[in-house]
Parts: sequence; C-alpha cells; structure tokens
Amino acid sequence: MLLIVRGIFMPASAQVCSLLGQPALPSLSAEREINIGAIFSIHRNALLKMHNYTSKPDPTTCVSLNLREFKFAQALIFAIEEINNSTQLLPGISLGYKIYDSCRSIAQTILSGMALMNGYEDTLSDTSCPRPPATLAIVGESTSSPTIGLASVVGPFSLPVISHFATCACLSDRKRYPSFFRTISSDYYQSRALAQLVKHFGWTWVGTVRSRNDYGNNGIAAFEEAAKEVGVCIEYSEAILSSDPQEQFLKTLEVIKKGTARVVLAFMALGDFLPLLKVISQHKIRGIQWVGSESWITSQTLAETKEYSFLSGALGFAIANAKLMGLREFLVNVHPDQEPNNELLKEFWETVFQCSFRNNGSNGCTGSERLAELHNEYTDVSELRIVNKVYTAVYAVAYTLQNVLKDFRSSTNSSKRGRPTPQMVNEENLVLKYMRDVRFTVKTGEEIFFDESGDPVSRYDLVNWQPAEDGSVQFEHVGLYDSSLPSQQRLQVNQGHILWLPVSMCSEICPPGTRKAVQKGRPVCCYDCIPCAEGEISNDSSDCFPCDLEYWSNERKDGCVLKVVEFLYYTEIMGVVFCIFSFIGVLLTAMVSFLFYLHKETSIVRANNSELSFLLLFSLSLCFLCSLTFIGRPTEWSCMLRHTAFGITFVLCISCVLGKTIVVLMAFKATLPGSNVMKWFGPLQQRLSVVSLTLIQLIISVLWLTISPPFPYMNLNYYREKIILECHLGSALGFWAVLGYTGLLSIMCFLLAFLARKLPDNFNEAKFITFSMLIFCAVWLTFIPAYVSSPGKFTVAVQIFAILASSFGLLFCIFVPKCYIILTSVKLSLCPSIIHRIPFFFFCDNTKHLQKIK
Repeated sequence: MLLIVRGIFMPASAQVCSLLGQPALPSLSAEREINIGAIFSIHRNALLKMHNYTSKPDPTTCVSLNLREFKFAQALIFAIEEINNSTQLLPGISLGYKIYDSCRSIAQTILSGMALMNGYEDTLSDTSCPRPPATLAIVGESTSSPTIGLASVVGPFSLPVISHFATCACLSDRKRYPSFFRTISSDYYQSRALAQLVKHFGWTWVGTVRSRNDYGNNGIAAFEEAAKEVGVCIEYSEAILSSDPQEQFLKTLEVIKKGTARVVLAFMALGDFLPLLKVISQHKIRGIQWVGSESWITSQTLAETKEYSFLSGALGFAIANAKLMGLREFLVNVHPDQEPNNELLKEFWETVFQCSFRNNGSNGCTGSERLAELHNEYTDVSELRIVNKVYTAVYAVAYTLQNVLKDFRSSTNSSKRGRPTPQMVNEENLVLKYMRDVRFTVKTGEEIFFDESGDPVSRYDLVNWQPAEDGSVQFEHVGLYDSSLPSQQRLQVNQGHILWLPVSMCSEICPPGTRKAVQKGRPVCCYDCIPCAEGEISNDSSDCFPCDLEYWSNERKDGCVLKVVEFLYYTEIMGVVFCIFSFIGVLLTAMVSFLFYLHKETSIVRANNSELSFLLLFSLSLCFLCSLTFIGRPTEWSCMLRHTAFGITFVLCISCVLGKTIVVLMAFKATLPGSNVMKWFGPLQQRLSVVSLTLIQLIISVLWLTISPPFPYMNLNYYREKIILECHLGSALGFWAVLGYTGLLSIMCFLLAFLARKLPDNFNEAKFITFSMLIFCAVWLTFIPAYVSSPGKFTVAVQIFAILASSFGLLFCIFVPKCYIILTSVKLSLCPSIIHRIPFFFFCDNTKHLQKIK
C-alpha cells in the first residue's frame, strides 16, 4: 500500500494524496468513532498467480475457509459489542472494527497492515498528506512469521500490534518490534516447559518435527537449548511446510520410522501439521508418543478425525481454558442476512452447511439453516483457549483507550476537551505509551499486564488426549506450568491421570554400581555402562564417586560401608601363635629359674654371678611378656607401653649378658700373676653397671614419652580398601634412639664375647654368649628392612617375631647348656664319673676357682 502526492511542486495547502494501486478492503467492518484493526488467517491459502506486468494485477484470491480463524474474528466483534454495551468501560465511546483476511500470507498480512494504517479510500480529502492512522491498534496475526512482517512495518509508526497467537520468542525483541504486544505466552517459556516435561518422564531420546518458519525454527532452537541443559538428546530434527511437495513429507516419514526415539515433539502450526498427519495415517505409523505445542494440541479438528486416532495419548502445553458467557449465543446468531453484500458471510454459511447460494436445488442454501443445531469447531465453546486471547487483546486496547481518554479529559488545556477523535487520541503516540503500563482484570478473573518485552505472565495447562466413554477424544487437564513460580515448582504433573507413558532412551539406565561411558561419535544420551572402580560408588548417577576416607564401596558398589579396621587380633591365627610362643617362653624361663633356684647352691649356678643369671631370666620373662603388648587394638596406653617396655626390658637383658661377658674376661685376667682387676669389677660393680646401663634407656624412653609419645593412628594410605590401625611412633628419633641404644649394647656384648672366644676350653662360656649375641644381632639387623617394608599388621608381627626369636636365642644359648649339666649331674662329687659324658664347658677342676670368683 503506497500513498503518492499529486503535484509535488504545488503548495502544501494544495497537496492531495491518493492511492497507488487497488484499495485493500476489509472482510468484515463496522466503522465508528474509534476503530480497532484486526488481521486473521480466515482462509488457509492464497492462490498464487503469474503476473505479466502489463496490467494491474487482480485482487488476491483466497481459498479454504478456516473456521477457527473465522471464530477468532467473531470473538473480536463479540468483545467490541460487549464493550460498547458497557457502562463502565469507555462510556459514551463507540468502538468499531476493520477485520482483514491475510490468507496465511506474509505479503497479504503486510498489505492489510498498511491498509489499516492508511485507510482504503481512493482519494483523501485532507489538505495535507499526513493523517492519523485509520485504526488505533491492530489485533493479530495468528502465526509468527506474518506477525513479524506486520510488526516490522507498523512498528516505526508507533501503532500497537497485539497478537493473540504469535508465540515466537523473537518478537520479544523491543529494538526490532517496539510496538508489539501479545496476550499469549512466548515460546521461550513453552520450549523450556516442554524440555522439563520430557525430562520429567525420563524421555532422554526424542525426535523433533517443526514448521520451517519463524515459529518452528525459533521454538525448536529454544527447546534444544533447554533440553541440553537438562540432559535430553535429540535424535533427529525435521522441518516441513504445508506447501512442500509430497516427497518432503515422505522423507520426514522415513526419518520417523527409522528413528529409535519413541517420543516425537511436533512444534508445528496446525496448517503445517495436517499434511504430515495424512501421510502418517496412510502408512499406519503407531507406537509413538506425540508431544505437541500449543498450536495444535487442543485442536478439535484433529481430535474429531478418526484417521488421526494414533495421536491418542498426546501430551502438550495449552493455553489455559476459559468460559466466555454469551459467546455461543453470539456465534450462532451470525447470518448472511446481517450483511447481504458480504461475501465472506455467505462463504462461511456455505462451508458449515455444505450448500450453495448459487444452487436452487437440494444442495442450495435457503438461509433458514440453524447454526445452533451444528456441533463443529465454530460452535463448540468448550475449548476457548485462543479465543480468550483474542477477547483479552480487545479488552487490552479498550482499557488503554480508557486510560488515555481519562488523562486527556483531565487535561488543563480546555481546547483539547470535547468529543475525542482518532487524531486527538493518538496524539504523541499516547496509545502505545499507555498500553505499556495497562493493567486490568478480565471477567475470567485473570489479571492482564505486559512486561518490558510486551509479554504477559506465562501460564500453561498440561493436557493429555484421552478417549471418552462415547468414543470421542477429550483434553484431560493433567498438570500446569507457571513461569512466575520458582524454577523447581513451575512444572506440576498429575502423573496418575496420564493415559500412556512409553520409554524413550538411547541407552538403558545404568544400574547402581556402574557409570556412563559415552559412545564415540554419538550424543551424550548414548552410552555404555561401565562398572565403578574399587572404592567408588554410583546410585542413579552418570558417574562414579569415591567414598570418604573411612569408607569403602560394597560388593554392588551402590553404597559406602565402613572400611575393615586391621590390626593384630588376639583371636586370629597369627595372634594365637605369638601368644602361645610367648607363654612357652615365659614357661621355659620360669622352669629354668625354678631349676636354678633348686640348685642355687651348686657351683654351676653360683659360677659367673648367680644374681646376674636370675636377673637375666627375669628380664627374659619380661621380654616374652612385652611381646603381648603388641597384640590387640592399639590404644594410647598400649602404644606407649609396647615400645618403652620393649626397649627397657631388652636393655636390662643385654646389660645382664654384658655383665656376664665381662665377668668371664675378668676371671681370666684375675688368674694372671699380679692382677688385681676383679676388685674393680666385683658383684657391686656388676649390679651398678646393669642399673646404670638400664637407667640410660629409661631416660631415653622418658624423654620420648614426654616430648612426642607414640599414639594410635589410622593409616589410610597403605591400603585403599581397609584401615591399618597402628601405633604411630610419634617421634621417629625416639624410637630409633631406643633401638639404637639396644643395638649398641648388643654389639659391645658381641665384641667382648668374641674376644673371649679363644679362652681355654675348660671355661668357654664366652663362645655361647658370642653365639647368642650373633643370633640377637642377626635377628635385629634383619628386623630393620622387614619392619620398614612390611604392610599393616605384619609390621607388628615382624617386631613380635624379632622379640621372641632374640629372647629364645638368649634363653637357649646361655641357659640350656647349664640346665643340661644340672639335670645330668646329681652332685658335683659325682663329677669324675660323668666327666667323660659332659660335652659342655664346665669341668670339675675349675670348681674351686669358680667358687673363689663367687
């Protein structure tokens, strides 16, 4: 639609604007003081014509009347008549309307929008070309792509466009569409709601089919983004249009058939969905859970068509339903006689009654037919979801006008008072400014207002197609989505009322104890289930998680259990064996002590200081007993006792052996002429040496316990699957000082005994002391690497073994030979008779000498 100026060089007062081309006339109109424009797709298609550019093109011919869109147009008229009859809203003001048919054509929509801005008179009577718009607001269009074209054209002129059914999220861009509003929710929220819906039912593997236009492309793009966030994968995404050739629909059908997804989201306009449904019906595709957008999910045409029964169980979000009192009566009162020259009303009548006004026969229309007797998409008022949005859009314009007029009449400028005209009302784009802040409540109880993007609060009903008892399909309300609620509460589903819920996953859910391993080259929803590693668990999770330090995975690897605490128990075999050998050692030591006590007056007992022998036997008993402190659960007291008792008792033992070794050496030194050495190492000195040497170890142990004592420690590092409960040394220096001091005394004892190895055979006890100390040192030298490298309770076992082995070595090497002599000799006086049978080192001719030493 263009306006040209005749006589460009004429004065401004003489300028006259006229139309270039044929005027675009409204399909339905009733002009009054203030008019509202509207554009609906009353016909489904516009016939394409080839133009030769030699003559003016004929007006566009539209075919296939759309009853739903015609119903929208009548709902707009109903709302305007209701407002005109109201004494509360716009009293004294009469609203008119101009309704255009876009025929689902973007070009026709833009042409209609320009007509609503400029008017359609052939010659304008104004003295100047600039003039107010023919209408103050436009309601429409029903689909997104034509609405985008309309909003782009009228936006620069600040003419409000209020859509009742254009849901594309792109229309929320205020920079591109500054005058656009809508009473229906944006697809941004619907797409996110659909993503949450499929995730709610565990459908992680879905296919999508969309309209190849702004509505479908933007809707699926938003859905894919939201689906990725919640872990839903898309197997395929097909795009079609109703104008596509049959081959395109067959190709889409093959994709759906070959796909493994059992859930298909159809984000399509109803007109684009119908041709695909026909193809699916012909090929009898079943077993698919359809999820629909608000465009078709509540379509009575689809629900009442038996060929589309495979849609039973479909789920989707729909605009909240409403009841409009008096609407049905208004709809059924529509008649061609109301406007005899209106061709659209005649076409409507012929369509619903399948008759013709041009035919006078049996198929001719008489005008006496009654709409009230029909039950079709036009007369049905049980589903007024989108009709209510048309109704709401008209009231949004009316309340905006009322606010404009209220402020206009209260203006202090008296020259602006009086009967309002479109030019006065639209002064300085007041309608657009006031519409941004309009807020009202319609008769249905819903509060209407627009956010900064021109969108209302998004609320949806979740509907499920379910068969009724009479065989028809009803839209069962099974949940809702409200964007005004917190994100976790927006989707509410009554799952028990849903007809059928299939399983749609690329891979089965991994059982507990396994993790997901994404298959190479496939979406993240396609994976293999890999068992968790030791110490890790999974429970309805995509990955395995390690247990806490004190826990370990159970056999199923679906839960953490406390780790086994390992230490050397008294009740286990190794603990029992050590206890037995420890008690055997104590028993043998007691038996030797008892034997020595019985023969304490004999020379063999009294020789080489019997006090040291008894003290040595006592210390050996303590050595055998101290091994028991290493068995059982480590405690604070047992940890301090085991190491200090071990160090002190062994030093006491070695001190006694060292004293006996020195006695042997001193005994032979004393036999040399002029030697007075024994007075310097008599019994008193021997006792003092034992006490002093032991006291040094005691001091070291006290310092160790005072500065950094041993303590119970849970070793979590050596084994992953169990806890080693052991005694931490506290101070490693203290431990090695105790052990080193014991080793030092042992080496000294070994060296002294080694020096005495070549003494005369008639007094060679030093050889067996040497042998005993050799065993002792060998045991403890091998103990060090074994102790460092042994894991867990075996560290303790190595230490106990070293204690028992060295103790038994001292006991056997030093005391068994003496016990043998005692047991084989009844009296010392019998010595000559048995001397040839004694293989050991004490001989009778040295008895006096030994007594002298004693």
